[in-house]
Amino acid sequence: MATRCSWSRPLSLTCGCLLLLVLGGPGVFQSHAVEVEVKDSSNTTCIYAKWMMSFLIKYETNSSEYKNVTLEPSTNVTHKGSTCGNKTHDPLLAIQFGAGHSWSLNFTKTNETYRGNIITFTYNTSDVAFKDAKKKEVITIVANDTLHPVRLNTVYRCHHLDSVEVANVSQFFWNVTLQAFVQNGTVSKNDSICDADKPTVSTTVMPTIANFTSLPSTTASSPSPTTTSKPAEKPFIGNYSLKNGGKTCLLATIGLQLNASQEKPALININPKTTAATGSCGNTSATLQLNDSNRRFIDFTFALKNTSGNVPKFYLREVNVTLISFVNGSEPLNAGNNNLSLWDTFLGSSYMCQKEQSVVVTEDLQIHTFDLRIQPFRVEDDRYSKAEECFADSDLNFLIPIAVGVALGFLIILVFISYVIGRRKSRTGYQSV
Repeated sequence: MATRCSWSRPLSLTCGCLLLLVLGGPGVFQSHAVEVEVKDSSNTTCIYAKWMMSFLIKYETNSSEYKNVTLEPSTNVTHKGSTCGNKTHDPLLAIQFGAGHSWSLNFTKTNETYRGNIITFTYNTSDVAFKDAKKKEVITIVANDTLHPVRLNTVYRCHHLDSVEVANVSQFFWNVTLQAFVQNGTVSKNDSICDADKPTVSTTVMPTIANFTSLPSTTASSPSPTTTSKPAEKPFIGNYSLKNGGKTCLLATIGLQLNASQEKPALININPKTTAATGSCGNTSATLQLNDSNRRFIDFTFALKNTSGNVPKFYLREVNVTLISFVNGSEPLNAGNNNLSLWDTFLGSSYMCQKEQSVVVTEDLQIHTFDLRIQPFRVEDDRYSKAEECFADSDLNFLIPIAVGVALGFLIILVFISYVIGRRKSRTGYQSV
C-alpha cells in the first residue's frame, strides 16, 4: 500500500522511513527540496538527506524530432524501498514521483568513510510531460555517483550544483545535506563541505567556458571593490549544420548571446568552439539543438506555413533554453516559448539579418542574435540559397544608395555653382580689359 505524505505533521511510517517535502524558492525550475529520514525497525535513524534535484531528458517525438523535457520531484513523492541495509544489502535511499519515475542511491563504507555508490534513475515516457514521445516506455539508466568519500559521523553539505550525465539524461543536484550510516540515531553536528563551497584564494572567479559578464544590479547597493561590471563583448559567430542521410539539410550561421535575470542579471555568450549541434530535419518541421559544454542548451524549432497566395514560408516557431548554474551558486534555469512567428522567409530561400535581433523567451530570458543566416529546409549542394534580408538590413541597403545619390547630387550642384562663378569672373575680367 502506497504511503501518502502529509503537510501538517510528520508521518509515523511502518516501513521505517520519514519523508517530508519542502517547497523550494522561486525560480524557473520550481523545484522542490526533498527531505528523507530513513529509520530501521527500532525507529533509529540511519540515513538523513535533504536536497534539490532536477532531470533534463532528451527524447524522440512522433515527427522524429528531438526535444528536451525537465522533470523534478513534486508534492506526490513517495519513498518505497528505502532501507538501512543489512549484512548482505547496502543502505538505500529511494524515492518515487510523477507518473512512474523513480530515483535511488545506495551507500558503501570503509572503516573511516562512506560514499554514494550507484545511482539508478527510471523515467516513464507515458507521462504527459512526454506528450509527443515516439515510444511510450519505461527507461532505466544507471550511473556511478560522483560523491567523494566522506568521513563517518559527518554530514556532507554542498550548495553548488553538481551533475551526472548518462545517455540522454542529465541529473542535477544542489543544496545537498546528507549523512549515511548515522551513528546512534543522531545526525552529526560535524560538517564536511564540498570543494565547490569552500572559499577560494582568488577574489575573482573567472568563467571556464564562453564569455560571461555580470551586469550591475538594479537595486541600490554599494558595489563590491573586487568586481568590475562591463558590457559583454559581441559573441563569436558560429557555423552549424545538420545532415540527413549524408546530405546537408540545415545550415545556420549565428552569434548568440543570452540575457538572463533569474537571480543575478547576466549576459552569456555562446562559444561556437565548445558548442555541438544536433537536431532533426523534416518536410514540415526542423529542430536545431545547440549544446555548449553541457551547461547551456538552446533548441530552435522551425515550421512551415502558407501565405495568402498559398506560397509556403518557413518561420521560427519555438525556442527552448536550459542554463545550468549560469551564475556561481545560481539554480538551473529552464524556459521556452512555443508561440513565436519570427524570421519568415519563402521556402527555398535563406533568412539573413546582420543586425542584432532579440527573441523574447520569457520576461527573465532573451536571446540576442548577431550576423544571422539560417536555412532549415531545402538546402542544395551544402550551400545557402538566395537570402531574404530582414527589415533592418533591407532598410540599411535602401538608405545607402539614397545617401550616395544625395551626396553625388550635392557634389554636382557644387561643381555647377563653381562653374557658374568661374564663368562670371572670366567675363568680368575680359570686359575690364
